[in-house]
Amino acid sequence: MTQTSTEVHPTETALLLIDVQAGLFRKSTPIWRADELLANLNALIAAARATGAPVVYIRHSSEKVLPHGSPDWMLHPRLTPPAEGDLLVEKEHGNAFEKTSLAALLGEHAIGHVVVGGLVTHGCVRSTVEGALALGYRVTVAADAHSSYSKDAAAVAAKWNEQLAAAGAAIQPTVEITFGQRVAARAPR
Repeated sequence: MTQTSTEVHPTETALLLIDVQAGLFRKSTPIWRADELLANLNALIAAARATGAPVVYIRHSSEKVLPHGSPDWMLHPRLTPPAEGDLLVEKEHGNAFEKTSLAALLGEHAIGHVVVGGLVTHGCVRSTVEGALALGYRVTVAADAHSSYSKDAAAVAAKWNEQLAAAGAAIQPTVEITFGQRVAARAPR
C-alpha cells in the first residue's frame, strides 16, 4: 500500500485509552510511573479534545480480572473522565479491535490514525497496536503513556517501544504528540 502525504483533520486522528482501570493500580506490584502515566494520559486527552479529535475509552473485563461493573473495572479516578461525545468500547480480548465495535466507530469518524496509551504495555497495549497496524491504521504510541505492574516494567516498556517501532508504529513522547497536524496517512484496510 502506498503512503501519501495528506492533510489530516482533527477528526481523522483518535486517541485510544487502553484499560486505565482502577483494579490494575491495585496489584501487588505497583504500576510503574503511575503518577506520570496518569498525567501524560490526561495531557493527551486535553490535547485531543482541544482539536476535536475523538477520545476513545477502552475497558477490559473478564470474570477473573476486572469483572464488568465492579470497582476494579471502573476507570481510574484520576483519569480525566469521559465527556459528552467521547466514545466507550468494552472488550474481553487483548486486542481492542477483536470482537468489538472499535473499527466501526473509527470508520464512522473517518479515522486513519490512532494515538495509543494505557495499560498493560506487553499485553493489551501491544496487542491493540499490532491489531491497528494489521488493519492499516497509522499508529503513534505515546512512549511515556503506557505502563504495567511488572517488576521489569521499565525494560518491558523500552523493549515494546522498540519492537512496535520496528513493526511500523511511530513512538513519541507525550509532549511531542499533536492532533490535527499534517501527517502521512494510509487508509484502513
